Amino acid sequence: MKKLKRILALAGVLLLLGLYASTLVTALMDSPQAGNWFKASIACTIGIPVFLYACILVHRWMKK
Repeated sequence: MKKLKRILALAGVLLLLGLYASTLVTALMDSPQAGNWFKASIACTIGIPVFLYACILVHRWMKK
């Protein structure tokens, strides 16, 4: 179980780094859809960690 947690934590870190990179790339792009992609990237950068934290809280609550 401990190894699975480490793997999932590493996957989460890589996902966040990818989201930060995509936010930077879309901020520097010069295309008509860049604004929409930037907004989606910012929303995912905020929303995904919040969702994962909520899942962790629910898991702890259900475990008790």
